[in-house]
Amino acid sequence: MKKKVIVIGAGFSGLSAATHLAAKGFDVTILEKNTVAGGRARLFEASTTEGVFRYDMGPSWYWMPDIFDQYFADFGKNRADYYDLIRLDPSYTVTFEDGDIMHLPAKMSELEALFEKYERGSAAKLRQFLAEAKYKYEVGVGEFVNKPAHSLWEFADWRVISSVFRLQMLTSLSSAVRKLFKNEKLIQLLEFPVLFLGATPQKTPALYSMMNYADMSLGTWYPKGGMFEIVKAMVTLAEEKGVKIQLGQEVRRLETEDGSITKILTQDSEYQADIVVGSADYHHLEQEVLAAENRQYTEGYWESRTMAPSSFLYYLGINKRLKNLEHHNLYFDADFGLHAQEIYETPKLPTKPLFYVSAPSKTDPSVAPENCENLFVLIPTAPDKIDDSEATRDHYYNLVMERLEHWTGQDIRSHVVFKRTYAHSDFKNDYHAFKGNAYGLANTLRQTAFLKPKMKSKKVKNLWYTGQLTTPGPGVPPSLISGKVVAEDIFKLKI
Repeated sequence: MKKKVIVIGAGFSGLSAATHLAAKGFDVTILEKNTVAGGRARLFEASTTEGVFRYDMGPSWYWMPDIFDQYFADFGKNRADYYDLIRLDPSYTVTFEDGDIMHLPAKMSELEALFEKYERGSAAKLRQFLAEAKYKYEVGVGEFVNKPAHSLWEFADWRVISSVFRLQMLTSLSSAVRKLFKNEKLIQLLEFPVLFLGATPQKTPALYSMMNYADMSLGTWYPKGGMFEIVKAMVTLAEEKGVKIQLGQEVRRLETEDGSITKILTQDSEYQADIVVGSADYHHLEQEVLAAENRQYTEGYWESRTMAPSSFLYYLGINKRLKNLEHHNLYFDADFGLHAQEIYETPKLPTKPLFYVSAPSKTDPSVAPENCENLFVLIPTAPDKIDDSEATRDHYYNLVMERLEHWTGQDIRSHVVFKRTYAHSDFKNDYHAFKGNAYGLANTLRQTAFLKPKMKSKKVKNLWYTGQLTTPGPGVPPSLISGKVVAEDIFKLKI
């Protein structure tokens, strides 16, 4: 008789764990709080007099295409059978404080020429930097992230130990970048990918220059139809493997007996399982759903964790086409260091924030009505204890929109026919997100690998965790890997 598994949460890690377990012969059911699968990558549609706008609610960058392809290959499938990819060129644009606009080309030869334009001799240094980043990516993805990280001994392997210094785990990203480059614009460009990892570039291990390799070498892509196409593909594949997905089922309590979960209670139903995998917010499940005697961490432990940022998000429908925008647009038209400090060092509402604008309708007309534009505006903020009242949201909306209108040379606000805001309290309400975080646990050295909250509960025999608050960390590709790793760990124990 097949062992029954309940997976809590239908985000990327939950869908991944469920599908891998089903493929290994388990009877798997996912219980999802919301009425749409995908977790933070949900989709919503807005009907206006112009027509329908389609919004991806969360992730908008498609990096590390090899990891997505490998996910489908694990089941003998081809990603192209589910959705098409478009490589963006330029990958994105960056607007600086002096009005200079940097368009990041997809071709490496053009990228090197761009670097040379800003700093003579920097093309050779870029090749060196990306060669080191490639090594980190291959070792990081090949050796580190596919381990459950139960203990330090998993990493007591000469291939890993001998790589520690080459991986620059004890060197900051900032120092590694500044050792090679002097131009501040190039430095900001190379430091930006870690802005969402949970620490300043000065406190983020240089290991994470692997993100620059993912960005510049592997490219920035877009799944035709939007990021939700990934969710649809994963749901289809999960159901092909026999996974049952129950939407609108919020897990309220986990009852235990003799050290194992015996009942999973939602708002209106009761389930039983031999194994439970928590893909919902780790802190919420452990501190609010489990009984106190079954918690392996104290509230003090969680309070001491460093969280990645939260965000102020604005989903906008514009009733005209906009000029001077690409698909991805970064605005570094303010003090990069100050904004990072106000997120990580002295958490507060940002004085003059950097911001990001995604305009997927530039690539994909299907996400907006004809002659209209779909915009997604994001301001990174500190997690927790941030005023996200409507008045505050409106203040920051007008602050960044005024700058966006200035840099693009056009009126935008008077053409907004749809607007939805999203911030800390929404992350808490929709996902039980700890401290209203948007991106999970920060990737600092003290929160890497076996120093993260454990995948396997030490208190409950049949409980595992997966997702962005455990191994390997935040982001869509890591979440896919997290689900696979937890499934393999369960399978190895032959429960």
